[in-house]
Amino acid sequence: MIFWTIFHGANSQCKNHDQRAKCKECKKRTTNAHERPKDFLSDAEIKSLLAASKKTRYPKRNYLLLLMTYRHGLRVSEAIAIKKSDVNIKESRIWINRLKSGLSVEHPISGDELRAIKRYLNSREDNLPWLFVNERGLPLTRQAINYIVNVIATAAKLENVHPHTLRHSCGFYLANKGYDLRLIQDYLGHRDPKHTAHYTRVVSKRFEKLWD
Repeated sequence: MIFWTIFHGANSQCKNHDQRAKCKECKKRTTNAHERPKDFLSDAEIKSLLAASKKTRYPKRNYLLLLMTYRHGLRVSEAIAIKKSDVNIKESRIWINRLKSGLSVEHPISGDELRAIKRYLNSREDNLPWLFVNERGLPLTRQAINYIVNVIATAAKLENVHPHTLRHSCGFYLANKGYDLRLIQDYLGHRDPKHTAHYTRVVSKRFEKLWD
């Protein structure tokens, strides 16, 4: 709902504008329109989440799953779809097949991420094509990833964290670093720049030097 409010305005909440004052749901949304809920994690919170993932039943897999979802701004469906063949360990590159009409792109793999990939793959004793698999040799499902993230977030004492929070966190991190809107758009695979503009719009750091 917050995205709808940002891009369409509070008046679009109710089909019958004259009834908005009487509509409790619209009144609630309008009241909270400027009280944006936090839908991303700070650097410290990301570190806590990753640290907690190392204490799970499948630490190598779960750590890599969260790290890659965050670093590459993956949707759950995109994380599920990654195959080992998409990862070029020699060149430190990964092919990100964006779904939902997104723009697919090749991303670099950083050193710590590359080491995590190697540790995880070395722990595998199968020839399955998928990067992330369960104990039955099947690719992780959406429900499984939701469960994994929820359990780890709870252990890290973080509230209201879901897989897509990691994608949002990636976008906000890049925006907070001051990277160009088009660069962030391409990195996240957005076709429509208005989705990327959400990240740069609410980041306050870009205003810090206005009065220097």
